[in-house]
Amino acid sequence: MRVFIVTKRRLCVGLAICLSMLMGLGVGMHAALSSSAKGERLLPIYSVQTEENKICLTFDVAWGNSDVDEILSILETNGAKATFFTTGEWVDRYPEDVQKMLAGGHDVQSHSDKHPHVAKIGADQLRADTQACADKLLKLTGTSPKYYRAPYGEYDNEMMQTLSDYQVIQWDVDSRDWKPDATVESIVKNATTNVKPGSILLFHVDAKAKNTAKALEQLLPTLTGQYQCVLLDDLVLTQNYTIDHAGKQIPVAT
Repeated sequence: MRVFIVTKRRLCVGLAICLSMLMGLGVGMHAALSSSAKGERLLPIYSVQTEENKICLTFDVAWGNSDVDEILSILETNGAKATFFTTGEWVDRYPEDVQKMLAGGHDVQSHSDKHPHVAKIGADQLRADTQACADKLLKLTGTSPKYYRAPYGEYDNEMMQTLSDYQVIQWDVDSRDWKPDATVESIVKNATTNVKPGSILLFHVDAKAKNTAKALEQLLPTLTGQYQCVLLDDLVLTQNYTIDHAGKQIPVAT
């Protein structure tokens, strides 16, 4: 058996080495934590980079249903598909309209349950609110939502991390039909001026100005003459992509 004699000098050297290693580890951990704290802003999807002439029409649905039938009729006439982001409360009030949307070949996704300001509620409340909407849609349609649009378009890193199971969808073209003074002409102009392949357009059901349907009647023949209006499933990527500083989803070669 070998016997090692540890002298005072060796002990001091060993302790110094251990202390140095611990300090280095501490610096590394601090750097990692600092990097995480300073992490880049997490962005939802505003548009998609594509060479195909595809765009997505999306509608936020949280208020009444005054123009649902008219909007659905105009979409059908123009061969356009759309994604409707509904609140759970709206689903409770108008289940028949949700079924009409699906029957027309459109998609229904989550716009929260009670339309809260997400920055003003905690992560637990956000999860509960989002799950409530998901449960209602699953019960009514048989399918759980996989896309989420935040009320008021508000988001932050905490929200994005909390709802990481969803693909959060914004828009790069705002029709501004939600403004009380929105006219047919202004909606048409806003919805057609900056459209490009991969654009996601924002409209509303039962907007205050009540001009959305009339504007769609004018602008859809133009849009469908240039683009195919598809569901999010037919445009948004689910893997192998990055998102740039403007929220554009860009495919990554594998």
